[in-house]
Amino acid sequence: MSKAPNLQTGHVGLNVTDLDRSLPFYREVFDFEVMAEGKDEGRRWAFLGRGSRLLVTLWQQSGTAFAADRAGLHHLSFQVDTIEEVRATEEVLRGLGAEFNYAGVVPHGESATSGGIFFTDPDGIRLEVYAPTGADPADAPTTGAPTCGFF
Repeated sequence: MSKAPNLQTGHVGLNVTDLDRSLPFYREVFDFEVMAEGKDEGRRWAFLGRGSRLLVTLWQQSGTAFAADRAGLHHLSFQVDTIEEVRATEEVLRGLGAEFNYAGVVPHGESATSGGIFFTDPDGIRLEVYAPTGADPADAPTTGAPTCGFF
């Protein structure tokens, strides 16, 4: 089998318990547009993106919240250009009463300048918004290990 010359992640599909709760959260936090939506009882879903690019799909197929102790998704991370964009997202999340795993913007590792915010969606799915530079090079929350791996 030949290797694809340009392999990229397409979109990420997430199971949620309540689309009516999750859809506004993802739209407000990430400024996603609803590209398509299924509203049939028992088959609810939403395709979310920006412009013409599909980024996240939400599927109302779960009866329980996200379980971090099971194999599968660890966290979903979004990169933005600047640390100011990270802080703006943090303010939106605070207004929504979101749960954060660390206080404020934290570096990815000891003295790193990349860093971000780590939080959960309404179903407890772990999310991150980060910038590649601009974080204060400080002590990381988890010494000797990547911050994003242990939240």
